[in-house]
Amino acid sequence: MESITSHIGVVVVAGGSGSRMGGNLPKQFMLLDGQPILARTINNFAEALPGAEIVVVLPADYIDFWQDYARRFDVAEHRTTAGGAERFHSVANGIAALSDACDLIAVQDGVRPLATHEAIRRIARTAEREGSAIPVVQPVDSFRIVTAEGASHPVERATLRIVQTPQFFRAELLRKAYACTYDPAFTDDATVVEAAGGVLRLVEGETTNLKITTRDDLAVAEPSSPAVRKHETGLQIPVQPPYALPQRVLHPRAGTHRTGAAFALHRRLPLGMVRLARGRPFSR
Repeated sequence: MESITSHIGVVVVAGGSGSRMGGNLPKQFMLLDGQPILARTINNFAEALPGAEIVVVLPADYIDFWQDYARRFDVAEHRTTAGGAERFHSVANGIAALSDACDLIAVQDGVRPLATHEAIRRIARTAEREGSAIPVVQPVDSFRIVTAEGASHPVERATLRIVQTPQFFRAELLRKAYACTYDPAFTDDATVVEAAGGVLRLVEGETTNLKITTRDDLAVAEPSSPAVRKHETGLQIPVQPPYALPQRVLHPRAGTHRTGAAFALHRRLPLGMVRLARGRPFSR
């Protein structure tokens, strides 16, 4: 199999407040099978790409908390930096925190811990050859566009793709793209690179590569755990002010984080962005 020769940098974007998850604890710090979701994402990349530089972008107010919290778990080596006003600014800060030695950069959502090692390496190899690699999956549900007047019409499902992360790019391409001015139309790193004139290569993603945004997503990520679906258990996390954290956080107890996810996700649309395929080829 083709090897990866690039020095890889990974920007893990974990700047969200977790408002859709509910509670006072941002979702990236909630536990999945006994580990913070963010820790699982970091470790997944460290295992898939040994030697990669990993920078985690966090809300400035939570950097000290995470550094203390991470010491309680087995988390791979990484650095932290503060996020910005928008995801665009957070990614830009993460890129700036990487060393100049990186010639391939991945951008990953901090709450996507389920990508397989094989997929991560496959996406990286494609970007190494072709400059970029954007994982996408075909939706299985039907879609309709709703107009301002309340009417609707169907969209041809075959022309749509759900966009995932990690998105990989040659470092010079991504650095150049993020030197531009922020535009609200930027929805992900692919749109930033595309606006800068970069060519995007869509590759096959994984339906199990779930972005954990709600408690339902957490239940799907670990479907064997009744603690996730029905109640919260009493794991206490002692923290010092000024962190306003709940006394109880989710503490799943059973199973590995992949068990049953493929079946559960087969019948639901993974959260993520939808992008027109426009005939772009897939690469395995």
